[in-house]
Amino acid sequence: MTSPTRLHGLQDAAWNGSLPLEIKLVPQDCQVYDQADPYLIHYPRLSYLPFLLPKLHAFFASFLIGSEVNPHDGWFSFEGVPLKWHYPLGLLYDLFSGASPLQAQAEEAQNPLPWRLQLHFSAWPADQLVPLDAGGKVLHDAFINSVKEADFLRNGSAKEIMSLSKNDSTQLWKSVEAYDFGVYNPISQKLLYAQGAPLRHIPMRIYLPSSPSESEGASRHLKVVQSLQRTANSRVGSAFLTSFVVPQPKNTDFGKAGPPWDRGAYVFTG
Repeated sequence: MTSPTRLHGLQDAAWNGSLPLEIKLVPQDCQVYDQADPYLIHYPRLSYLPFLLPKLHAFFASFLIGSEVNPHDGWFSFEGVPLKWHYPLGLLYDLFSGASPLQAQAEEAQNPLPWRLQLHFSAWPADQLVPLDAGGKVLHDAFINSVKEADFLRNGSAKEIMSLSKNDSTQLWKSVEAYDFGVYNPISQKLLYAQGAPLRHIPMRIYLPSSPSESEGASRHLKVVQSLQRTANSRVGSAFLTSFVVPQPKNTDFGKAGPPWDRGAYVFTG
């Protein structure tokens, strides 16, 4: 059984994880083509890229071709693939960074950090991304819906999240926006261990990464599997993936490295 001290350490490690980003304004939206300085930042793995848009809009404002564009008009891409704004940064990185960039030089492919992203303020990919709004309601609703989904998988209903007080519901979202673990954790504990009951099920999503390509849309790069797994009998790692999730590929010659799921190329997220 994991001790409280070790559990606290794991929570801290997960919450404090971050990634260095280099964000460039795409030439199509830039008055000086590709000469605008990039925006550099260490950003939390568990946070969401749209929270950066107001800062990025202000940073690139003097270079934007369209002076009328708003912060919520911004969207991100990696190697031409639009990035799902409702996925945490760490998940996006784990999904897409393992593949060699299509047009990168060899030395860049060997040194994937900082993660180099492109920022757009036009040509929103409506077939792949739901538009954002000025008030952040769309992002808020996507997050709350994912919390409800996890609550239902844990308990068989979404009663716990629906029973939160208005203040707790508000503070939960504000803690995500501000990335404040001190505010987030007490409310999270109420959802995980409702009325002191033990955790019955583990809500799990499994994303299978694949390489970005010019011929495929982002929606084809992900496969999501949701399942109820009893904590006492759950199986993890490659055994779980092989048995329940991963389809047998036509070409099974992976060489000495083995299949990607044996190299940790999968992501678990609650």
